[in-house]
Amino acid sequence: MIPVTTLRNRNVALFGLGGSGLATAQALVEGGAVVTAWDDNPDSVEKAAAVGIPTGDLRRIDWSGIASFVLSPGVPLTHPKPHWSVDLARAAGVEIVGDVELFVRERRAHAPDCPFVAITGTNGKSTTTALVAHILKASGRDTQLGGNIGTAVLTLDPPKAGRFYVVECSSYQIDLSPTIDPTAGILLNLTPDHLDRHGTMQHYADIKERLVAGSDTAIIAVDDSFTALIADRIERSGTTVVRVSRRQPLADGLFADGAHILMAHGGTSRPMADLSGIQTLRGGHNAQNAAAAIAACLAVGVSEDDIRAGLSTFPGLKHRMQPVGRKGDVVFVNDSKATNAEAAAPALSSYDRIYWIAGGLPKEGGIASLSGFFPKIAKAYLIGEAAAAFAATLGDKVPYEISGTLERAVAHAAADAAGDASGPVAVMLSPACASFDQYKNFEVRGDAFVGHVAALPGVEMLIEVNG
Repeated sequence: MIPVTTLRNRNVALFGLGGSGLATAQALVEGGAVVTAWDDNPDSVEKAAAVGIPTGDLRRIDWSGIASFVLSPGVPLTHPKPHWSVDLARAAGVEIVGDVELFVRERRAHAPDCPFVAITGTNGKSTTTALVAHILKASGRDTQLGGNIGTAVLTLDPPKAGRFYVVECSSYQIDLSPTIDPTAGILLNLTPDHLDRHGTMQHYADIKERLVAGSDTAIIAVDDSFTALIADRIERSGTTVVRVSRRQPLADGLFADGAHILMAHGGTSRPMADLSGIQTLRGGHNAQNAAAAIAACLAVGVSEDDIRAGLSTFPGLKHRMQPVGRKGDVVFVNDSKATNAEAAAPALSSYDRIYWIAGGLPKEGGIASLSGFFPKIAKAYLIGEAAAAFAATLGDKVPYEISGTLERAVAHAAADAAGDASGPVAVMLSPACASFDQYKNFEVRGDAFVGHVAALPGVEMLIEVNG
């Protein structure tokens, strides 16, 4: 845990006692802050009180004595309307911050020179975060991985010289981090997302820009208009900018040419890395992720040889285009994290012949937007509530069966793929749906897929079944 010493002996109000909020409250108490924590869910308040967190209804406290208000990132700050606790803090002129802001203050106070890589973007940030952390760890560095990727940042080990931090940041977290200052900040892309919480696309982009604007080195993928403008604007302000592209050669920066990553300077480029044969980094989107990760690792002092070695051993992000097993020419791919059509597109684009397991609790728009990938699909195996609607979309364009359950879909897809003599094929769970009709979450669904694959005779597992 990182004790929040920068608020020692100060009165702090906190709202939101879910996983990260509870961890933040504990870090504040550990650091000596005088905390009053609350949540709209009485069960969460009771749980916090049971572990020694001082609780109290924030509507009944004296806000004039509060130094900081700490808000959990899942609680609305601006849209669709501010939470009532936000209104109280603003009326009293109290700063509103989140757990990432508390982390960056502790880093500045105790180990300002310890390297800090922060990653954001609409898509790809979890893979890029995991890849940066893997390269750092593989090179022998003391590496702490957390943030939006699933480990609350204040549960990491405290900052000290030589310790590297890799933190995935959502737009919600950046919105609560006014002084975020990474050694290397990555912005991957911007497409409409979370507009219910940010109001407009421009506001969403402005929030994302803060992360790279405060960085010593800003690494920006410039393949969309928003990020390209941000790169230009930040560079004019004097920040060092490294541009990245998966679609176009660059005069300066890193760009992808197929599976090859090239580094350019002054219009001259040279090979930097070859992703060919790295199953966990297939596809153009992963070329962008890898190029950004390379730039970040260079910025914090990792050698090119160590970077290439780390790329070659990257195990992939669990549940995201994750090769989990192999039998002959058939690879089994867990892409359970693809909970809508847009998220399923990268995996479908990365293999040429696919036995596709899809379905679950449907999202708006279904899978019509994936029609460009239908020629790659040898057969679809449809599960869950979306099965009938997906079957209607596939029509006579793609052979399909309504398997109903994931276990049946895996068995049937594996049998059909084994008889495919056309070359390498993928049995892929990329549901394009939420999991909640049959599973608690996408992680449980992905683990179930792995278990069903492991039960097939003759399959060589590429990961630990319970890992």
